[in-house]
Amino acid sequence: MIEKRQFYINGQWVAPAKAHDFQVIDPSTEDPCAVISLGGQADTDSAVAAAKAAFDTWAFTPKAERLALIERVFEVYNRRSDDLAEAISLEMGAPIDMARQQQAPAGTWHIGNFINAFKEFEFDRPLGDHALNDRILLEPVGVVGMITPWNWPMNQVTLKVIPALATGCTMVLKPSEIAPLSAMVFAEIMEEAGTPAGVFNLVNGDGAGVGTQLSTHADVAMISFTGSTRAGIAISKNAADTLKRVHLELGGKGANLIFADADDKAVKRGALHCFNNTGQSCNAPTRMLVQRAVYDQAVETAAAVAEGMAVASAHSPGRHIGPVVSEAQFNKIQDLIQTGMDEGARLVAGGLGRPEGVNRGYFVRPTVFADVSNDMTIARQEIFGPVLSIIPFETEEEALQIANDTDYGLTNYVQSQDGARCNRLARKLRSGMVEMNGQGRAAGSPFGGMKQSGNGREGGVWGLEDFLEVKAVSGWSND
Repeated sequence: MIEKRQFYINGQWVAPAKAHDFQVIDPSTEDPCAVISLGGQADTDSAVAAAKAAFDTWAFTPKAERLALIERVFEVYNRRSDDLAEAISLEMGAPIDMARQQQAPAGTWHIGNFINAFKEFEFDRPLGDHALNDRILLEPVGVVGMITPWNWPMNQVTLKVIPALATGCTMVLKPSEIAPLSAMVFAEIMEEAGTPAGVFNLVNGDGAGVGTQLSTHADVAMISFTGSTRAGIAISKNAADTLKRVHLELGGKGANLIFADADDKAVKRGALHCFNNTGQSCNAPTRMLVQRAVYDQAVETAAAVAEGMAVASAHSPGRHIGPVVSEAQFNKIQDLIQTGMDEGARLVAGGLGRPEGVNRGYFVRPTVFADVSNDMTIARQEIFGPVLSIIPFETEEEALQIANDTDYGLTNYVQSQDGARCNRLARKLRSGMVEMNGQGRAAGSPFGGMKQSGNGREGGVWGLEDFLEVKAVSGWSND
């Protein structure tokens, strides 16, 4: 049993003010694999006080000094990448090879991209040629409370911690209590890299405890949260009394529009993307909209992908999907699969229960529903599991209407060889991101959504700007 009861506050590993043990469950076995402590108000107050005390110094450190720290973090992160992958695999069930190839490297990708963006970033800018004595100063927002999820732990931690460091903010990180082990390794990385005391702090806890305490704390200037829309709404309400800035990366129900002229691999690519990380990605293309002319073949292809997908322990090597993260998630997904059947969707692959031969672990059968209408529950709720809903359409206008008929607006996808059509849809789809014909977004591209998928953007220069206040100054001396 791994024991990680301490918090990282003011440059030291410290015991919680009051003991409150919490077991971390290995989703592949349903057995406890680690014990952490859940923090209380005293722990949160201590971490926020440390961050507040460090802010006045860190906010005014030279840009080169902050860059040097981030480069050291990058070096240590890469050296400890395998430790991070093993922690992620254990705590949230990512298959170990996938954890090494996708989960841990997501942090490497973001840190490297932020280094590149930061080198060119200007914090002190002229207003314009018409006002030579006006300056725009971009300054750190202050102490940031960071609340991160379990599904892509290092992806989200690095998207928040690194730009906050770069811009001169100090911070308190509360990772998911379900999957905290990789964040504990990350805190060790921050310590080894020489992060000044109080600049980075970590307190474990649950949403109702430390999460709420950070959201309501008068000395926290900003909350950066990634998680469910339900929790994002609660955090926004909690933060309102202190008028702190709230940055939200929330749920999604991405539509993947597949036209009759799409390339031959479009359906398979979309199904694999939906099932990646066992469907536990907010930007997963979980609604596959298919033009009638190729609908029947698409249903057959997607079903074959699901039926051919192996499901196995996160501890086993190989290309397979692992369990979902928890019993609560398993039960939610099972209920939604049952609801899909009850509401008349046609089950063409997968279904209820664990895969054949599996009686332990939170394993879900990769599931495909056909003949789904957009008013069905499975088309409207974020399932967060390996469940694909296929919806037929006739025309481009109908596809656009179905795609936009959702509370969410994170990522949509278009598959067509008609470039003009792709561009039209990219402009009209109500989402923060649109990916076309299997081409991923490039380094530094902003990640974020519209509507109930949240606000703000992470990554690249946009990710830096989200942690900054804008100050307008007149009468600036240019001598």
